[in-house]
Amino acid sequence: MRLYGLIGYPLSHSFSKKYFSKKFEKEHIQGAAFENFSIAHIKLLSDVLKNNPLLLGLAVTIPYKKNIIPFLYEISGAVKKTGACNCIKITDGKLFGHNTDVTGFEKSFIKYLQPHHKKALILGTGGGAAAVEYVLQKLNIDYCFVSRKKDEVKNILSYDDLNKEIFSDYTIIINATPSGMYPNIDEAPKMPYQLLTSKHYLFDLIYNPAKTKFLSLGQLQGASIENGYEMLVLQAEENWKIWNK
Repeated sequence: MRLYGLIGYPLSHSFSKKYFSKKFEKEHIQGAAFENFSIAHIKLLSDVLKNNPLLLGLAVTIPYKKNIIPFLYEISGAVKKTGACNCIKITDGKLFGHNTDVTGFEKSFIKYLQPHHKKALILGTGGGAAAVEYVLQKLNIDYCFVSRKKDEVKNILSYDDLNKEIFSDYTIIINATPSGMYPNIDEAPKMPYQLLTSKHYLFDLIYNPAKTKFLSLGQLQGASIENGYEMLVLQAEENWKIWNK
């Protein structure tokens, strides 16, 4: 039996198990299984590995994309640059870290880019935000992070800083926070949504619900919107390639 899995906490929002179970069935992949490993602390990873010796690969989600790094035997260039890992290949008990969020995000994100989309706001500073930053650098799109606390040294604005001048300059806004994720569907990053226009492009890394409050409020102002579903599919397929190389 080839075993694959997902680590994170909590995993009520998990996409991976359902996706891979359907994939195995649809593509007639025999002798493979996918399990969720909901661990309340990253140190419990050692128990997961010890209790599941058949594990060949792991997907990594919130909140462990960054603090998984010390457990990895070797990391890819994308992991080194982002400081985040969402895909682990296990070979001879050693953990090899990859970042497939960057591939999934880039392919999904570029579809709706317009010539006037030259600057982006990244909401959040976690592992997902690191993948977004990596792709924006690659695409030569200027960006600034937004978090609860302002930090000029690290190029981080606070939500209170967001005003008409900033919104007219930064026409891409990417939500890399869990705000609005099921079951908290009435939440949204605290922004002045009334300042959005048809020139804005809102991308939400969340896929459940399909249209978060963040995206709905943007759409009401005429903004282009995209959720994280396609990104997750692309990332999952990239994981599968890595696990089976």
